[in-house]
Amino acid sequence: MSQAETESRPRPRFTLNTNGQHQLGVSAAAGYSLVAGVVSTVLGLLSVAHIVGSTLGVSAFLIGLWAQMASSTTVQRCFIVTGITAAFVGMGLGIAHGGFG
Repeated sequence: MSQAETESRPRPRFTLNTNGQHQLGVSAAAGYSLVAGVVSTVLGLLSVAHIVGSTLGVSAFLIGLWAQMASSTTVQRCFIVTGITAAFVGMGLGIAHGGFG
């Protein structure tokens, strides 16, 4: 292949907006629910951090539910459901280790 052919090809890019519309709020909520869900699961496993794990799990769960209702692409929904599940597990572990008090 010549240099002109390789330069004209678009490079693959990771995006949650596969429909071409910019949905920054939903994408940010999807990222938050995934990251906060994983962090709350890890903190829920530690019995000394049960308050932070429970609080983070509840917030990620609620934001994830809102993002699920507002999402419009399958990629967003995949990230959101993974985050909601991780947040639920982290919230449950945090509550089992002592909850909010």
